[in-house]
Amino acid sequence: QVQLVESGGGLVQPGGSLRLSCAASGSIVSIADMGWYRQAPGKQRELVAAITSGGSTNYVDSVKGRFTISRDNAKNTVDLQMNSLKPEDTAVYYCKADRILTAGSYFGRNYWGQGTQVTVSS
Repeated sequence: QVQLVESGGGLVQPGGSLRLSCAASGSIVSIADMGWYRQAPGKQRELVAAITSGGSTNYVDSVKGRFTISRDNAKNTVDLQMNSLKPEDTAVYYCKADRILTAGSYFGRNYWGQGTQVTVSS
């Protein structure tokens, strides 16, 4: 059974920083892409940042230059460093891992974390 567990959310003032972490556990053989999504109240969930197993990244325009995504393939973890936070970054942030291949499986599956709240407010 694969689980994604996020940590690092919280309350921060505008201009501050937070680091989100996500760890995938289970009999994992490989993970394709990993990413962070967010969903603000009344809005659709959106992709914030994604990273391939080879380290290629992409970001939504609103966070470029402020957020940095990174991953450790050996540890099956993905982090999101968030700097210069703005009130509009307030949302529940979700970790997603695509095409997780587990021992004994022929096909990969996508998994989501449970979400962690990020609130940017003075």
